[in-house]
Amino acid sequence: MTASPGENSVDSTSSLSSLAPLEAVLFDIDGTLCDSDPLHYYAFREMLQEIGFNGGVPITEEFFVENIAGKHNEDIASLLFPDDHPMGVKFLDDKEAMFRRLAKEQLKPVNGLYKLKKWVEDRGLKRAAVTNAPRPNAELMISILGLSDFFDSLILGSDCEHAKPFPDPYLKALEVLKVSKDHTFVCEDSVSGIKAGVAAGMPVVGLTTRNPEHLLMEANPAILIKDYEDPKLWAALEELDRKAGAATVAS
Repeated sequence: MTASPGENSVDSTSSLSSLAPLEAVLFDIDGTLCDSDPLHYYAFREMLQEIGFNGGVPITEEFFVENIAGKHNEDIASLLFPDDHPMGVKFLDDKEAMFRRLAKEQLKPVNGLYKLKKWVEDRGLKRAAVTNAPRPNAELMISILGLSDFFDSLILGSDCEHAKPFPDPYLKALEVLKVSKDHTFVCEDSVSGIKAGVAAGMPVVGLTTRNPEHLLMEANPAILIKDYEDPKLWAALEELDRKAGAATVAS
């Protein structure tokens, strides 16, 4: 049975140190590995205006954050084109092609990403990318960022019964990696993604890449960070290392 978004929530005060010994880290892609939302927003704004959406008035960034960011394309199609879903699906296919053209030229990693990558690799942790993005987008972004050999698995929302904000993609990642939710944390940047990780029973490190902090807090992340250089993240990871080391000594 599929849990609904928001169920099984982790107490937002929970520390990552409770996960020791850590087995895995699960990453969203858009806005979490790379600051891609401005490219998505640009593509949506330009293409929606072209077809006369909203009377030809360009969508605002607020509209994008509240209605589009982090959501699966099937849901976006239903929202933007409630009376013509096939047209919505075609529009989104064209929009994703425009996004990929922009990404090839402009995609940049979130600050500190490669520092965290090294931390994960040095500890031999398993890792998966878990995304609502279409496969061509996900694979392109991972490739541009030089992470094709970093991830053990790529989990798509479209390959699950329900995409984020339901927990299914994160539950599938745990199953594929053969790791426990009690020894895994998630990195996410959207309300939809944080809800999915929390509903799957894991603490979520929320990134304030583009989405407003007060909205992200409503989804109940364990901690919120600006990027992967944030001292709050490294204090939590150092505590996790200490606890894992103490457990090893004790055993």
